[in-house]
This record gives sequence, C-alpha cells and structure tokens, in this order.
Amino acid sequence: MLPLGKLRNEILKEVVLENLPIVDDKILIGPKEGFDAAVLEYDEDNYLVIATDPVLGVPKEHFGFFTYHFASSDVAVFGARPRWLIIDLLLPPGSRKEELNAIMKELKEECKKYGTSVIGGHTGVYKNVRDLTATTTALGLVKKDELKLPLAKPGDEIVITKGVAMEFAVGVAWFKTEELKGILSPSEISALKEMYKLESVIKDALLAKRFARGMHDATEGGLTALHEIADNSKVGFEVYYENIYIPPLVKKVVELYGVNPLTVSSTGTLIIISPPENTEELIKTLQANGVDAFLIGKFTEERERVLIKNDRREEFPEFENDAYTEVY
Repeated sequence: MLPLGKLRNEILKEVVLENLPIVDDKILIGPKEGFDAAVLEYDEDNYLVIATDPVLGVPKEHFGFFTYHFASSDVAVFGARPRWLIIDLLLPPGSRKEELNAIMKELKEECKKYGTSVIGGHTGVYKNVRDLTATTTALGLVKKDELKLPLAKPGDEIVITKGVAMEFAVGVAWFKTEELKGILSPSEISALKEMYKLESVIKDALLAKRFARGMHDATEGGLTALHEIADNSKVGFEVYYENIYIPPLVKKVVELYGVNPLTVSSTGTLIIISPPENTEELIKTLQANGVDAFLIGKFTEERERVLIKNDRREEFPEFENDAYTEVY
C-alpha cells in the first residue's frame, strides 16, 4: 500500500513521472522531483511559473489564508510574484454561507497584500466531501535572468528562515489543544496558534531572490528537502545542528511527541541556496524586514550528506514518515 502523505520520490519517478507525456517545446521545467513549480516560455523577456497545491487538514478558521499561500509560496520560490490564482473550493454537506463568506474574505485580504487576482475556479458542496478541501493553482511572471531554481553548487551556503517544525507544532495547537495543556499555558497555546501566519514563504522568497542562487520550501519532510537539492545538483552537504533554530514553543511540542524536528513538516521555512559572498547581506536584508534567518550549513563537492551534532558527524536523516501526517 502507498504510505500516507506526499508520494516518496522513488514511487513518483517509477509510476507518475514515467507516465507523463511532455510534448510541448514551451516547457522549460516540467514535472520533476524536488521542483514544486513548472516553468514555461512566456515571451522574449519572461517565464511563466505555475504551481498547484491541495489545501486540506488546516485550521478551518484560516482556510482562506492557506488557500492563498500554499501554491503561491511555490511560485515565489522560483522568483515570481504570485499574480493569478485558479481555485477549486469543495465544501462538505452542512457548510454554511457564513463559513464560505469568512473563507472568501480572508482569501481576498491575502490577494490584496500581494496584488494577486483570482481568475477562475469552481466552488460547490458535495456529499462525498468530508472536510473543507481546496486546490489552488498559482501563476506568476519572472524575468528570465531572475528565475531561481532549487540547484546548488559546491561551496554554496544553506540559510533557512524562521526556524523548523512550525507546521507540525501549530497544527497540534489547533487540532489537539487538550494534549498541550500539560506543557503550555493558555496564552502560550494561543501564541502558537497565531504562528499559522508564518506558514508562507512568499515574503521571504521575494526578499531573498536577488541574493539567492535558488530556494526551496521545507514542507512535508522538513529539511530532508536538502536531499532533493543535492540529488538534482549532484552535490553533498553538511548541516550544523547547533545552528538550526527551533522556536521555543515549537520545541516544547516536538519534545512532547518525540518528533525529529529536522524531518517533520515545516511549511514556512524557506531553504535558501546562497553563494557565500551573498550570505551576510542576505541575512541582514531578511532580518531588517522582520524575517529571522540562520546560516546552518553548506553544499559540498563530496557527495556525503552529513549532520554535525555535538562535534560528531552522522548521516543526515532521510524522508521516511512525516509525523505531521501520522498525527493528523
């Protein structure tokens, strides 16, 4: 049986990618593991970046936020501002007009922040839909010389924004509140819930793109996305565990569940591939604009994938099972 959550790369390559016809010479970047958007020729100066993402299992109180940010973040990671959205919004029986209105108002506010237009989609209530579900396709233009791909060269440094394991911990705060009452105060649980606003990398990516060689959003599987970058770039990497920031409230939650913070869903953590001469200015720019950033490692010519922890070198963990999927 296929495991829950995102398909593992070996199945993706063997079953899905193997059976996709690619016959259009306008396609610059098509379906590929580790690439969360497609890139098409648009005109002499621009590429069209397109990404699609499901929205499910998120707090329904902020469904509009996630409907905007999941796919739009993948467009921003390639250096493009999300300009257009197509949204399929499927509601379960019993949904109320007031709930739909709240989703649309929040979606509208997020679109206004980034100058994004919704250009189409589908909305309906269906008997076989058990939970609020959406699929968003986001599109944006990027100048050809500003396109960012998740590829690294030996010596490039690894910078992350905000910290890791946020998506897992925030989800626990929303869906399993009772389980946190033994370790967090009511005000701490409320503060953790509000961290849902960090589950986007649009601001991070648009700030970082002039310094970055490439970028990747650490979603399902967290920092194991580094393996995808290394595979596609034919490089290795080393990561310094002590440099990886885990927000204090998040740390309490991952310790409660015994979760590895490096391998759990961390939507909102941007992995930035930074030429070393750009790293200092990159981090300064992000921090000056309210985005915390941390230098955690580098890519290497040797193909090893190393985690340096307490002065010991060990293999960097692979993506096997994401605790986010298992818990929810």
